[in-house]
Amino acid sequence: MPIPRRTARLRLTVLYGGAVFLACGATVGAFTWAFCTLLAKRPQIYLTKDGKQIPVPGRHPQIGVSVGGLGRHALDQQQVLIVAGIALVVIALAAVAVGWLIAGWVLRPLRTITAAARRISASSLHERLDLAGPEDELKELGDTLDDLFARLEASFEAQRRFAANASHELRTPLTRERTLLQVTLADPGSTASRWQAVSRELLASNAEQEHLIEAMLTLASSEAGSGEREPLDLAVVTAQALAVPRPAIAELGLEVQADLEPALVAGDPLLVQQLVANLVDNAVRHNRAGGNVQVSTGTSPDGAILAVANSGPVIPAGEVGRLFQPFQRFGPRPARRDGGHGLGLSIVGAIAKAHGATVTARTRADGGLSVEVTFGGAGSAG
Repeated sequence: MPIPRRTARLRLTVLYGGAVFLACGATVGAFTWAFCTLLAKRPQIYLTKDGKQIPVPGRHPQIGVSVGGLGRHALDQQQVLIVAGIALVVIALAAVAVGWLIAGWVLRPLRTITAAARRISASSLHERLDLAGPEDELKELGDTLDDLFARLEASFEAQRRFAANASHELRTPLTRERTLLQVTLADPGSTASRWQAVSRELLASNAEQEHLIEAMLTLASSEAGSGEREPLDLAVVTAQALAVPRPAIAELGLEVQADLEPALVAGDPLLVQQLVANLVDNAVRHNRAGGNVQVSTGTSPDGAILAVANSGPVIPAGEVGRLFQPFQRFGPRPARRDGGHGLGLSIVGAIAKAHGATVTARTRADGGLSVEVTFGGAGSAG
């Protein structure tokens, strides 16, 4: 006969059933002991004959009370013990049944979690357990699994978006490179200088693709969520970002104004650095000659704040939200070979969301954009 599988419900049944049996068995045992004690103390009536006392068994006809000897006491005690034994058997069966029902009730949320976890796959990661009930360990387990499913969904979605964006954005430069090589190869008069020019063109295109891939990888990792968080000072991170040479600042003659006050946050160091760098690069790239860039850090009742504003072309208010979508740029300009692929602000939004930060972007009346990131609130962009 196969041994039953030692399931959690079986173990809990033994535990709960044993507890119920011990409690009820102790009650029956105490009752039996008390009843037998009363029987032992029951009064007896004796008759005197020739100076000797003889116990009279049975019921005395005149006083109406039971009288008996040692045999009657033993018989009564035996009956009590038989009844107590039967009661213990019934209690044992009832305890097993009660323990089985209680174990099933306790394990019901686990069965729900198991069924949902089996049902949820890569194509249905949007589903959640949403366990109801008291805030106990099982509810905490369900909430933890819901958070896990949310992170997995974000990771899968980031991978799908990365593949789609990569195939779309890399198609054009690859087609251009292939056309350039085919035309040069088909020309019998191609000279060494011509091939050198083609090589330089291919190297520039290769650098453009490298920047694009790095930006898409950054966006994908940002959308998947932040890693280990550490205490950071936004003022220090921003100062380091401003110290990186940016040729466009000198080329456009931009004035950079920095007001950096301590602003402590808990975040992924690499992602926070990328957030600051992308905001500064965006403010520099989409500026005008002789314009300005204003960068500040500080704190407010809502949390630590990073603000970056720049001069530039006038942006309609309705276009601001679109700028936070991947590969979206203001105006009809295509992606340039200066790293501008329309991913800067989408990366900022993804990193902010991963850190639970709020991104607020506003157009400026005289042109340009003002972006404020507040760490400590719910992530949003717009």
